[in-house]
Amino acid sequence: MKIQGQIVDIHAKRIFKGEIIVRNGKIESIREAGHSRDEYILPGFVDAHIHIESSMLVPSEFARMAVRHGTVATVSDPHEIANVLGVPGVEFMIENGKKVPFKFNFGAPSCVPATSFETSGAVIDSGAIDKLLQKEEILYLTEMMNYPGVIHKDPEVMKKLELAHKYGKPVDGHAPGLTGSDLDQYIATGITTDHECFSFEEGLEKIEKGMKILIREGSAAKNFEALINLLPQYPGQIMFCSDDKHPDDLLLDHINRLCARARAKGMELFDILRAASLNPVEHYGLDVGLLRTGDPADFIVVSDLDEFGVLETYINGQCVYSDGVSKIEAVDFEVPNNFNIGAKQVSDFRFESTAGQIRVIEALDGELITRELIAESKIRDGNLVSDPGRDILKMTVVNRYEEKAPAIAFIKNFGLKEGAIASSVGHDSHNILAVGVSDEAICRAVNLLIEARGGISAVSEKEEKVLPLPVAGIMSDKDGTVAGKGYSELSRMARAMGSRLHAPYMTLSFMALLVIPELKLSDRGLFNGKRFEFTPLELK
Repeated sequence: MKIQGQIVDIHAKRIFKGEIIVRNGKIESIREAGHSRDEYILPGFVDAHIHIESSMLVPSEFARMAVRHGTVATVSDPHEIANVLGVPGVEFMIENGKKVPFKFNFGAPSCVPATSFETSGAVIDSGAIDKLLQKEEILYLTEMMNYPGVIHKDPEVMKKLELAHKYGKPVDGHAPGLTGSDLDQYIATGITTDHECFSFEEGLEKIEKGMKILIREGSAAKNFEALINLLPQYPGQIMFCSDDKHPDDLLLDHINRLCARARAKGMELFDILRAASLNPVEHYGLDVGLLRTGDPADFIVVSDLDEFGVLETYINGQCVYSDGVSKIEAVDFEVPNNFNIGAKQVSDFRFESTAGQIRVIEALDGELITRELIAESKIRDGNLVSDPGRDILKMTVVNRYEEKAPAIAFIKNFGLKEGAIASSVGHDSHNILAVGVSDEAICRAVNLLIEARGGISAVSEKEEKVLPLPVAGIMSDKDGTVAGKGYSELSRMARAMGSRLHAPYMTLSFMALLVIPELKLSDRGLFNGKRFEFTPLELK
């Protein structure tokens, strides 16, 4: 096969008209040619950190969508499904991904569960990590979210880190807001990356101390604007990632969009392409081509070098996208799950109280971090209830693995004026989360998900909608277009009910992620992520 165009050589930092000869999935030769196409040929994009499960698609369906945007590979952390199904969930992701021509690169989930303060569907201990790291398909130890465990040298945490070093596999970090001597201790254990920087100053300190920083722009957490100005000075230490990208957003763009935004800010082309392809390939040792003779023939053809409009995508010399159509065929797959509870009653969501004040989670649009507020209680018949007038709404986390009383808290900035929304995509243990204006609406939204054995739902005064996610309760068994359309419909419904959030379901899904400060809710109660301990809802 011969491909002609303007070849973008990242290593030599030059662009020339030429042709590429591909044989048996490899680049046999690259040579200059004067009569080539005007389109540009460059290495395919790599998402340097993503949870495929957050696209609500199984890997094979994710691949069909991602190649439209020039993505040829991902560095994939399967800890979402691992929290539901354990090691068999990781194996499901690997095997499903092998069925399609796309380069998934999975890691061993380091924190299952993420903390000891929540109920997950499985536990992956150091013994299981040992076995996973011996698999050739497992390339690294995934984000070490238990940064207090690292700093205080928790024996089980340290054993997992030691195993990664034993097998010569890199360790990903997760250290939001960590600075100073605590950061020094974290880095000293051999953790080499971080995708949780919220400010330029935080990113700069981590780079100067030897870490590689992943600029994240997902459906909820958006750190591009805060961090992109690190790229010109540190082009070798920056990568692009999405972390969590919901199906409606994946329909629109992927890493290609970060490249376009960086160009619009005047960033140098070859620095951008290093972050989008070369740096993750080299850091993780990926079997992904970088447009050199002898490399796997993984490359894309784009119309321009400003918007990066993708015309064709090739993986191992196979054209997987062209003419606006994904060439990857749908495949059959099993539908594993772990959902073990029955319908709830409205009375389950009562919270008897006489307290004058309560702690309130303040959700921040586009951020995973939250703030703690103190607010006056609203009590009706002895029950703490939502106060839509002040945008202080009741929130619940319902254990989906065993029959337990729902945990109750209150949250600000969801903005709902009626009804409720719910999701069984609840990082990281994936219990059911819901927020609403009344106990009745919350109960109905939760029960819709229990009936579907997973999904996202919305209940208004006039209608009910649910997007079933039967694969582990977090992924669709349908294609990306169906999932994306269903997700968009529910997001529009949530906004019609009053939510002002850009991605209300994505924001909701992180309100149980205890390793991100400041105040979150697990199935076991309200949790202070700064002090890493439970805290009372009521102020006496």
